[in-house]
Amino acid sequence: MENIAIVQEQLDAYNAHDLERFVACYAPDVLVEDGQGNEITRGGEQFRLRYQWLFEHHPDVHAEVVHRLCVADYVVDEERVTGRGPEPLHVVAIYRVVGGRIVHVRFLR
Repeated sequence: MENIAIVQEQLDAYNAHDLERFVACYAPDVLVEDGQGNEITRGGEQFRLRYQWLFEHHPDVHAEVVHRLCVADYVVDEERVTGRGPEPLHVVAIYRVVGGRIVHVRFLR
């Protein structure tokens, strides 16, 4: 349940555009990848800058969980993301949680 709690906390912070609260859910060496395993960001500073830009340039961005499941260290969310363009994005986010913080994310879309 702790893994689900931290993933929910980061989602709530994302939707509130609360950068500090959002970043605090992630490990300092977090790795974010796309569906093919290509690196999007590595480390806290890159991660912070990416989401700071997102919140500043997309003030209406919002993610809604359509379905969530948890297996061991992983939480998998099917999400509907709005506010980043004219059409909603359908995204699957695979979060790996270790020690109460998210250490790895892979986005499928």
